[in-house]
Amino acid sequence: MPDIAPRSSFADTRAWLRALPALTANAAPADVLDPTPTPSPLFLRWLEDAVAAGVPEPQAAVLSTTGDDGRVDARVLILKDLDERGWWFSGSVVSPKGRQLAANPSAALTFYWAGVGRQVRVRGHAEPGEAQVSARDYLERSVTARAVAAASRQSEVLVDAVEYDHAVAETVVRIEADPGLVAPAWQAWCLVPDSVEFWLADPGRRHQRLRYRRPGPPAGRSTAGWITDVLWP
Repeated sequence: MPDIAPRSSFADTRAWLRALPALTANAAPADVLDPTPTPSPLFLRWLEDAVAAGVPEPQAAVLSTTGDDGRVDARVLILKDLDERGWWFSGSVVSPKGRQLAANPSAALTFYWAGVGRQVRVRGHAEPGEAQVSARDYLERSVTARAVAAASRQSEVLVDAVEYDHAVAETVVRIEADPGLVAPAWQAWCLVPDSVEFWLADPGRRHQRLRYRRPGPPAGRSTAGWITDVLWP
């Protein structure tokens, strides 16, 4: 990124934000948006491109959910797997996202890789994974990560950090004594997609968009159980 003068040197925050560069990625190969029969192979190809380009934490995504109060929530998490069923992530069933998904399973994942100028939006519904899938995900975490997941009362008000440290330390001891211990509240979810949109940035704002969607109106081009549409920028 080129040197940008400090915010204090601009007339206001709006002017400073306008001065920040955007869409600076190099041009992508001509075939980067060639559709595959299903969206998963194209997603994996784009993810591999992001990894090869050195994009930091390319497996990170924003998960958007809506609770029974109708308010939209979002947070960054890590993609855990991708298979023929969909995109996998995990967390606690008693966390805000766990409660929201129980009330309304409709959700979306958004991946943005600025270094290659690409975005993928996955929309669908979250299905709880089987117990063995959740257990495997939990047990693949580090001891500390397992202890935090088991001991933390996520998003509750923390009055004293010492209480948190003590709870995690106690749980580490329990896990080291029983390495197969799985937190009962830990859950893996699969976001089963209804639509997957691939967005390719263009400095001239002639962005390219390719959307996969389940069959249904309006008519599009069928690709093995999916309809693909090219969208206006």
